[in-house]
Amino acid sequence: MIKTEIQGKVGIVSLNHPEKLNALSQAMVHDLVEAFESFKAEKIRVVIITAEPNESNVWSAGHYIPELPENHEDPLGYYDPLEVLLRTIQRYPGPVITQVHGSVWGGACDLIMSSDISIGDSTCSFAITPAKIGVPYNASGIGHFIARLDLNQAKEMFFTARPVDAAMAENWGIVNHIVEGDQLAAYTMEMAQHITTLAPLSIEVIKEQFRILANSQALSADVFEKIEGLRTRVWESKDYHEGIKAFNEKRKPHFTGE
Repeated sequence: MIKTEIQGKVGIVSLNHPEKLNALSQAMVHDLVEAFESFKAEKIRVVIITAEPNESNVWSAGHYIPELPENHEDPLGYYDPLEVLLRTIQRYPGPVITQVHGSVWGGACDLIMSSDISIGDSTCSFAITPAKIGVPYNASGIGHFIARLDLNQAKEMFFTARPVDAAMAENWGIVNHIVEGDQLAAYTMEMAQHITTLAPLSIEVIKEQFRILANSQALSADVFEKIEGLRTRVWESKDYHEGIKAFNEKRKPHFTGE
């Protein structure tokens, strides 16, 4: 489901499951985490995440919906495979660059937010879509968006579930750079190779400081329990089950707020 390659001190991992629009299934996520562990063992200094071209022009469709639980369980718990992958990216000892051609949906948009640098071309777009299927997004995921965007921008993305196009994504800071499609891979690799010429220990420590400081807002036990209580109301609701059922039946869901 993925391809890996090493060029010098740069590791490249490509999503390669076009039949499912590169959806982040448990199997694919397992392979991605293993790739990162392998890169770490080989002291790869920079990792680029990209996707093999596909006819649908989708970078990744996000969380693989058929694997979401339907038996009153948290769909995005701490040990959910996608959550493990996001932490793996954030804690990798070198920069992780996402190279984006095509549309990015749902949990894959969170992957973009969890990366260190994003570079795209004019085809890229980004949509976070839990409201389309009634999923109660978790606090850590919302935090990834707040760390990257202005609060009003993050709210617009979550509340509308509409794609943010390439120009707006660059303006908002979802991506660092938009470049011509035929230059995307070379531009990304040039940046990655440049980073490998700098002091790796310095970059590792600076990245970890960014992670710690970005997540340093403390929550009291009472506030944390309230957040979990709010989310539980959603995944135990009729709307959540309607959203999953409608997706599986390939129809528009009918939400009632119950």
